[in-house]
Amino acid sequence: MGKVIFSINMTLDGCVDHTKGNSNEEVHDYFTELLKGMDLLFYGRKTYELMVPFWPDIAKSQSGGTRSMNDFAQTFDAIDRVVVSRSLTHVDDPKTRIVRANPGDEIRKLKQESDKRIALGGVDLPSQLIAQDLVDEYYFVIHPVIAGEGRRLLDLTHLQAQLQLNLVSSTNLGSGTVALHFTR
Repeated sequence: MGKVIFSINMTLDGCVDHTKGNSNEEVHDYFTELLKGMDLLFYGRKTYELMVPFWPDIAKSQSGGTRSMNDFAQTFDAIDRVVVSRSLTHVDDPKTRIVRANPGDEIRKLKQESDKRIALGGVDLPSQLIAQDLVDEYYFVIHPVIAGEGRRLLDLTHLQAQLQLNLVSSTNLGSGTVALHFTR
């Protein structure tokens, strides 16, 4: 059976707005290593449009500015992607397919059909899947920033019951950033 793995950057006060954290080479290296173990990327439209064509273009041109950004781009570009969207009519990216079905049903199907490790990204789509208890592992990269504003994970989601997670590891990524890995 496949596993769904959710990873996200967030601030100390829980903000998950991608513009509020402090990314550095160590954080990019951490996410690169995490992605190397994934077989499929599963995104909603908004996150997909932030990631593609940005990272595939950097992978082709090696124009990320740092080794860690270029390595992340190449790792990202090598993985097949699924984008859940009702509004996208097509994608130009050959590694991406569009899914219009219910995301929970699609994840259940993918988990049943294979042993794939499915990386889940974004905020809205993961919140829906977390509420349905379909996420197996969580990677929270906590940046030493208090944003004071911005979107928070599960802001618009109601959980039926509290989710109890088990800490697997914590990693200090330097500059005060900490990566926490949890399982269900």
